[in-house]
Amino acid sequence: MVFSSNIFMFLFLPLLLIIYYSTRSLTLRNYVLLTASLLFYAWGEPVFVFIMLASIFANWFISLVMSKSSRKKLWLVLAISLDVVLLGVFKYAGFITENLGLTRVNIALPIGISFFTFQMMSYVFDVYYGKAEAQRNPLYVALYISFFPQLIAGPIVRYSQINSEITERHENFDDFSEGVKYFIYGLGKKVLIANFVAQVADNVFNALINPSVLTSWLGALSYTLQIYYDFSGYSDMAIGLGLMFGFHFEKNFNYPYIASSVTDFWRRWHISLSTWFRDYVYIPLGGNRVSR
Repeated sequence: MVFSSNIFMFLFLPLLLIIYYSTRSLTLRNYVLLTASLLFYAWGEPVFVFIMLASIFANWFISLVMSKSSRKKLWLVLAISLDVVLLGVFKYAGFITENLGLTRVNIALPIGISFFTFQMMSYVFDVYYGKAEAQRNPLYVALYISFFPQLIAGPIVRYSQINSEITERHENFDDFSEGVKYFIYGLGKKVLIANFVAQVADNVFNALINPSVLTSWLGALSYTLQIYYDFSGYSDMAIGLGLMFGFHFEKNFNYPYIASSVTDFWRRWHISLSTWFRDYVYIPLGGNRVSR
């Protein structure tokens, strides 16, 4: 199920909003969101939803034990190893076996596995570094990781950024209307722009004859616009959906095509991913304080 589909916009989302705002208890609202998120994912991945749940429970349990242990790093390594192996098996098993000269292993790729794996590692890291307390309720960790707006296409949300909103948030009309505006902007990017330029790019690159230089540039430009408006459109829709339910996600794109350098470009493109690697990989490894 995708945000721009009729079943999402005219059935799933309206029905969820009615049920959510008809429920008075915040705890019950969280369980409504968790149930809806699992149904959203199971709509396209009826088998892999159980793999995601198993991974969530493993990370929750290890993090809970880690928070009380004197050997925190050992538990951290265990959790991150499980996450990396999970990601590696599904994304790179075929590539590795083929390059080793073995029979290629073809494993179906769960939708959004990179996003929910990075978020699981974010939770473990935040508990390890003391940025957030280990959550005792595994269903709240499951809600954080499987929350449907950002589950499939991001942005990558840090647990330390929204853990307080899981247990205590106050929905209001201003946030809801701002969320609707974000969702409409993102939907326009996806349907009106990305889908249109995608047709142009496909027509150019799928042509049976060799295109001219000008036509090739037209295809390249169209594809450049397609990947930006498609990805940023989904991110805007995710931010808008989060606001509708009282969650505040950070901006994921900041006009990357006006960047003045490659470095500036990566500060503007998929911001949640670049800052994730900066905070959880680059800085812990020493950053710019170590020698070459």
